[in-house]
Amino acid sequence: LGPRDAIPLYNHDYGLDIEGEFAVILGHVPAGTSADKALQYVRLIVLLNDISLRGLIPDEIKTGFGFVQSKPPSSVAPFAVTPDFLESAWHKGRIELPLFCWRNDELIGAPNGKEMHFSFADLIAHACRTRDLSAGTIIGSGTVSNEAQETGVTCIAEQRMLEIIAGDKAETPYLQEGDVVAFESFHNQHSVFGRIEQHVLSMDLSPGDLTLN
Repeated sequence: LGPRDAIPLYNHDYGLDIEGEFAVILGHVPAGTSADKALQYVRLIVLLNDISLRGLIPDEIKTGFGFVQSKPPSSVAPFAVTPDFLESAWHKGRIELPLFCWRNDELIGAPNGKEMHFSFADLIAHACRTRDLSAGTIIGSGTVSNEAQETGVTCIAEQRMLEIIAGDKAETPYLQEGDVVAFESFHNQHSVFGRIEQHVLSMDLSPGDLTLN
């Protein structure tokens, strides 16, 4: 999806959620490339809203085939930048910048990408273990999150889990009709990737539906 496209809400039971992520766009990566050589294939860096349907994920995990229906189209920021554009903020295969996330004009988080458990070098090496990666392959960081809770969140599922830990009950609802979500990251006081800003729009599914059988 484009950075201003509506996020379709087909069914409230699907648990529509956001996930703020950094991502890399690759050149051609040969199969078997090691982590210590992987970063030379990073051509561009971009910002994603990796949309998830939390209500469908548990059943898909049970199948053993990974996420398919529970991962509808992601949203991509207006601009991608080269690694050298980020200067020191591109460090050891991580984007050391805060990712700001808003829901309905409320800032719900600004965690920093520096705490990735696995760097992009690790992720690229894992992805190309048994195959080439074609030019244009996009690899996301996973939801940007920090150990310190005061940095906030970039996905609702994390907020709900923190509420369960604190009080045994999730209070924050997943996205609803009319909600507006936004993501942006800044370096040297400038917006790096532009702004993702999307509203949630209820839509009918046609043809068929997303029910797992």
